[in-house]
Amino acid sequence: MIFSSQHLLFSSLLLTGTIMSISSTSWFMAWMGLELNLMSFVPLITSKTNQYPSEAALKYFLVQALGSALIILSAPLMMDMDIFSPMLLMALLLKLGAAPFHSWFPSIMEGLNWPQCILLMTIQKIAPIFLISHLVTQTSIPEFVTFSSILSALVGSLGGLNQTSLRKILAFSSINHLSWMLIAMLLSDYSWLIYFFFYSIISASIVIFFNLQQYFFFSQLFSNPLTSFTKSFMSSFALLSLGGLPPFSGFIPKWIIIEAMAYNHMFLPLLVLIFSALITLYYYLRIAVLSLLLMTTKTKLLSPFPAQFFASYLTPSFLFFNMFGLLVPSFFLFF
Repeated sequence: MIFSSQHLLFSSLLLTGTIMSISSTSWFMAWMGLELNLMSFVPLITSKTNQYPSEAALKYFLVQALGSALIILSAPLMMDMDIFSPMLLMALLLKLGAAPFHSWFPSIMEGLNWPQCILLMTIQKIAPIFLISHLVTQTSIPEFVTFSSILSALVGSLGGLNQTSLRKILAFSSINHLSWMLIAMLLSDYSWLIYFFFYSIISASIVIFFNLQQYFFFSQLFSNPLTSFTKSFMSSFALLSLGGLPPFSGFIPKWIIIEAMAYNHMFLPLLVLIFSALITLYYYLRIAVLSLLLMTTKTKLLSPFPAQFFASYLTPSFLFFNMFGLLVPSFFLFF
């Protein structure tokens, strides 16, 4: 069962560990929160009937255990010498799945189901990224964060070009979006919080849609004859919004960060981030345009508008949020 008592227990422990990490006043309490988060997430992704989630759970446990060992090693040493701050940053980047410690993230995403992918892409990133935001004031940490951000932008954009699995495409997309959040930490806390909020909502809308349709590979988007034009229209808008194409909602946080980076004269990282965003937008456009072209047939256009579109509460809500950037200027006409 999806909402069994065990799932509710481990989900509540997952949120408790995340809240403990982001609200702790010491690295020991933060480490305890990360451990509680890890030990509650592993049972949520294991399965007795499928070996792939169990294999992904074992990989995730080993990677996160290595990151926790580095945290418990470097945190006490930081009390005497600040030279161990990069080691602590390296452990948090490993837990986060940012480059150059990203290789585990796509392989684990490939072995999970869609609901578990939502947790890995959103909730599991909250605690490490909050802890990294506390480290950016340390000496030499901004340089390492900038390097990881540039590398994550390149890896996330180039890694998704030759992928046919939708889960791996979203995994490399998540790595690319991490680059924007890491560079936003150097600007202000509000910048990366706004970006993370938009990224979580848009990613969740895409994953929920793929889960409802049971899409896992690129070819399934076009081979299903029952896919309506409305569903194809909604998924295309969500992908374009995730890619940051203006004037969709996904462009709003990118616009804020681009303006802040230009104001702080961070032109070289900004050039790399914009270049990587264009590459990620390419394989989003490849999915969206082909989907719309194949579904826009005469029979589809003449068919009645599907009633289940209005029956679902999730579909119009996500469609509205992804198109929210289009509707913002119209609100000023009422004032």
